[in-house]
Amino acid sequence: MAHTHHHHHAPTSYNRAFAIGIGLNLVFVAVEFIYGVVGNSLALITDAGHNLSDVLTLLLAWGAIYLAGKEPTPYRTYGFRRLTILASLLSGMLLLVAVGAIAWEALGRFTDPQPVDGMTVIVVAAIGVVINTITALLFIRGQKHDLNIKAAFLHMAADAGVSLGVVIAGVVILFTGWLWVDPLLGLLIALVILYSTLDLLRDSTGLAIDAVPKGIDPHEVEVYLKQLPGVTEVHDLHIWPMSTTETALTAHLVIPQFPGDDSLVQQASEELHHRFGIEHVTLQCETGNDDCKQASPGSL
Repeated sequence: MAHTHHHHHAPTSYNRAFAIGIGLNLVFVAVEFIYGVVGNSLALITDAGHNLSDVLTLLLAWGAIYLAGKEPTPYRTYGFRRLTILASLLSGMLLLVAVGAIAWEALGRFTDPQPVDGMTVIVVAAIGVVINTITALLFIRGQKHDLNIKAAFLHMAADAGVSLGVVIAGVVILFTGWLWVDPLLGLLIALVILYSTLDLLRDSTGLAIDAVPKGIDPHEVEVYLKQLPGVTEVHDLHIWPMSTTETALTAHLVIPQFPGDDSLVQQASEELHHRFGIEHVTLQCETGNDDCKQASPGSL
């Protein structure tokens, strides 16, 4: 049996991105909540609550990435890598709670509309567009490679769009006096959050239950392994996420004329990393003289 792995962790430069993003959003949450109360705007208050949940999301992601970088121990042989998956899953659950609270409050405002200071809404939301856009840009580079970074990017990008919508609603209220626009916007905010949250939950739940990560076709992996020189059969193939950035694979290769060195395994490992992004590869080579008793039902 041979094992190889490639190092692939979230860049340490994201420490600065997380620190800046969290700092900017904490200041904005305070400003938005205060002016939401002063201006009697549900849209501002609910968006402040959502932005606070985004701060928690950033903190969870940052903490998980930091711990995932810790060295493994004899009793934690994979270290804390899976915390990045659990953090993204918890973030999605917290956002669902926020969606319910926003929708409940918005429905109440439809039956009991309150006067809104349109100019206050416009100014504060415009600040939000700038802050959320800056924060989203901090994570745009890494969002294709890490679910946590992707979650941070999508949340901030969605918030920038939501804040732009609040600006538009403020203008409408200022010139028309249509107070129902405020709770309507609250519901639209909830729907935007729900849409992005369901996508995050679907991905993070898949990773949490060791589903094959997105972008990897297990049948293509099996086809590749079968065409390796001397391989007549592939079985007990498993592909699972070790974290939001690392993928592992184990498989049994039947090689009747096994050469006895690691050159084939090394070749396969390099190609699996290059073609499928699989960093940790463990291959057990067998001659096929006896039935393998370790094969799991349902595996390839």
